[in-house]
Amino acid sequence: MRGLDPGEIAELCTQIRGFLIQKVCATGGHLGGNLGVVELTVALHRAFDSPRDVLIFDTGHQTYVHKILTGRGADFDGLRQEGGLSGYPSRGESAHDTVENSHASTALSYADGLAKAFALRGEKGRRVVAVIGDGGMTGGLAWEGLNNLSVPGSGLPVVVVLNDNGRSYDPTVGGLAAHLGALRRARHEDASTTERSPAPRLVANTVFEHLGLAYIGPVDGHDVAALESAFDHAGSLDRPVLVHVVTAKGRGYEPAETDDADRMHGIGILDPATGAATAPGKSTWTDVFGDEIVRIGERRADVVCVTAAMSKPVGLGPFARTFPDRVFDVGIAEQHAVCSAAGLAMGGLHPVVCLYATFLGRAFDQVLMDVALQRQPVTFVLDRAGITGPDGASHHGMWDTGILSLVPGVRVAAPRDPASLRELLGEAVADDRGPTVIRYPKATAGQDIPATRRVDGLDILYDPGSRSPEVLLVAAGVMAGPCLEAAALLRGSGIGATVVDPRWITPINPALIELAARHRLVVTVEDAARTGGMGALLVEACADAALTTPVRPLGLPRAFIDHGGRGDLLARHGLTGERIAAAAARLLAGSSDEPDDPAHE
Repeated sequence: MRGLDPGEIAELCTQIRGFLIQKVCATGGHLGGNLGVVELTVALHRAFDSPRDVLIFDTGHQTYVHKILTGRGADFDGLRQEGGLSGYPSRGESAHDTVENSHASTALSYADGLAKAFALRGEKGRRVVAVIGDGGMTGGLAWEGLNNLSVPGSGLPVVVVLNDNGRSYDPTVGGLAAHLGALRRARHEDASTTERSPAPRLVANTVFEHLGLAYIGPVDGHDVAALESAFDHAGSLDRPVLVHVVTAKGRGYEPAETDDADRMHGIGILDPATGAATAPGKSTWTDVFGDEIVRIGERRADVVCVTAAMSKPVGLGPFARTFPDRVFDVGIAEQHAVCSAAGLAMGGLHPVVCLYATFLGRAFDQVLMDVALQRQPVTFVLDRAGITGPDGASHHGMWDTGILSLVPGVRVAAPRDPASLRELLGEAVADDRGPTVIRYPKATAGQDIPATRRVDGLDILYDPGSRSPEVLLVAAGVMAGPCLEAAALLRGSGIGATVVDPRWITPINPALIELAARHRLVVTVEDAARTGGMGALLVEACADAALTTPVRPLGLPRAFIDHGGRGDLLARHGLTGERIAAAAARLLAGSSDEPDDPAHE
């Protein structure tokens, strides 16, 4: 690639864009961001020697071009599918993927550590390049890394490439966005006073220069020659330097360029010619939440919403249109989102913090010490809980229940259907005693599952009828469907089963212990890690109550689960009606499960 002339480079970039549109529209994935970094990635690989020079892409969903250029283009038919190419950097795929990251704002800290390691090991000449978006720069961790990279006299040969496209999912917010906008405007004014675009140069009076980094830019992120010139200059300085690159997310594909929501950040399967979905979308859990929070907002003027750079993906679009002054997008800054929510609650409001479940861990200290310790009425709505599917281990929202089980005073609800989501959300925002949590998956919401009766806050979904109650199946949220299937299968085998939805899975309802005592066996089923989950808490509660009925938790293993279809992954780990029924029957008969049964690892 380094031997291509400018015309051939332009043709290569055109071919890459066409390839991305065809392949990503066929499988789904991150399209807009990758279309925006074609020239940038080509220039990086021409200016630096990967993998000797380490290229780190913050968040990592924009590495499709990098994968193509490092020999993985033939694998794109299996992108984000089970056994196929990861949608993020993957150390197992290529030596060119040094860092396997897919949560934002991490690249500068990785770069700081790698550069220090190379220096201490005497590996001179190895450069570290961290590519981070303006959205990623809104995260506090990025500024912690930047602060350490710029220690006076460090001389770390780190090149920070700030890919400024004005957005993450949503448009970038805050003072940084305004500062970058001013730099872009100054560059435009310089260009308008000369016959041709001024060359990239070192500039003073930027926040980066005041922190101690050299600053080069802004550079046209779609001009390979200009990018190479800037990177060559940056690499020759032998010090920390930031190259400010301006790109357009979705570039070269009209449906993405005109998508006001997020420039086709992440897509399902589309017709590449039109950008339209090939199948009509069904109502999702996110849609149900989005509708219901507007209704709550109409009744409750004190309800406000907080999100971390993804108001539309978490369903806050309708609320933001209806109550624009009551939505706070803080950027990719989950710690700040939660601590700010604590302040909102202290000020007399009821904040609803909307995050992907996988990102809750980034703000654990704030949940524990700033919200729960001070008993602040903050409601957390965790989208994409459980198995998310094609985004893989870093995005499965399976750790939230284990994390939250450590937090005193928190109440966690798992709705089983749209009706229960609406009901539980209403109960959550009405609770002023402390923090509440609602978790639900990335999936179609499905039909309502009516309860036969409610007993002390527990919903009984299935009775053994005339048979004696032998097995109690405790279903967490969306596991109600598989548990009902399991109960019917057990009934066909002559085993009486009860299915209960506890609704609030944390803390354990004392009525659930009493119900367990009336059965020979209790099997809990949850689409979350078994460690510290609902089942583990019920085992502990039953032991404390000296209950001898055995309790067996089924759920996801304490392991990093690879990407694949949501249904396939749930089935692989035993969370289907057939596998649940088989496990219950074996346990009731007194035999142990197979040691390699993944549902019980």
